[in-house]
Amino acid sequence: MANVGVVGAGSWGTALALVLEKNGHQVTLWSSREAKAKELRELRENTDKLPGVKIPESIEITADMEAAVKDKELVVLGVPSLYIRSTAAKMAPYVHEGQIVVNVSKGIEESTLYTMTDVIADEIPNADVAVLSGPSHAEEVSRYIPTTVVAGAKCRKTAEKIQSIFMNEAFRVYTSPDMLGIEIGGALKNVIALAAGITDGLGYGDNTKAALITRGIAEMSRLGVAMGGYQETFSGLAGMGDLIVTCASKHSRNRKAGYLIGKGYTMQEAMDEVKMVVEGVHSAKAALKLAEKYYVRMPIIEQVNAVLFAEKSVTEAVRELMVRDGKTENPLLPWDK
Repeated sequence: MANVGVVGAGSWGTALALVLEKNGHQVTLWSSREAKAKELRELRENTDKLPGVKIPESIEITADMEAAVKDKELVVLGVPSLYIRSTAAKMAPYVHEGQIVVNVSKGIEESTLYTMTDVIADEIPNADVAVLSGPSHAEEVSRYIPTTVVAGAKCRKTAEKIQSIFMNEAFRVYTSPDMLGIEIGGALKNVIALAAGITDGLGYGDNTKAALITRGIAEMSRLGVAMGGYQETFSGLAGMGDLIVTCASKHSRNRKAGYLIGKGYTMQEAMDEVKMVVEGVHSAKAALKLAEKYYVRMPIIEQVNAVLFAEKSVTEAVRELMVRDGKTENPLLPWDK
């Protein structure tokens, strides 16, 4: 049995706390607000994020950061990407040398172009920072619907430790050394999912969705490999797997926001309607900056940015994607003649 802290009592943090508790670990779940922590303790249910899912009495719920982090064998950091840096800074005084901190948030910090594990390492340099990612909606994980993810770490031993702590009959964990590829896949799939939602809102069909997913993974992998990630990661759980589920699922907040934009909502109206952080909106600008920095062509990402931030019409964005100059699908494949 491990003593584990989960920092972030939103839907994803709560779902992972349930997985860990089911595995027999001692779990402390941290909320940023004492009022929310009190509500969770009393109701034993995250009524606004995971209605109907009961939180066992054995999970300690607190707003005290020291109680959630100090002397824990492993800490899961599950707040939205916008709050990773500020939350990591609050955690830092209580993290001991080599303590494992597992990032489960997906995004890129716009001001620095850092991945979330880079941000955590910047604030908590003495931590052993790792990442857990993949196609894993909290609504399903919390109900123990079979799910498969990947744990990335610099050290094999750390990844295998995370694997052993999390894995059970409904939550399978693979390991990988490609932390960068895992995080780029996790961040960029949210932007592509916005585009997929927009086409749904426009009333387009399965052909369009399949095209966006396929060409989206091409853009994600081009950038990820240029940055130092591995192609194999983007054909795996943190790449293609996460992209498929985020573009297609009813649970996807990014797809839902895109759908509303396709229906004529403004970006802000769509975000207000979703009522949760839409990570793709916050990652879109950073993704475009990374594309420019690494000289990578990312036409879908470019058009999403134009729709979100330059008031471009969604129909014009789709038209421009379709009428670009003809390309070879894979320039590395040889021709006979």
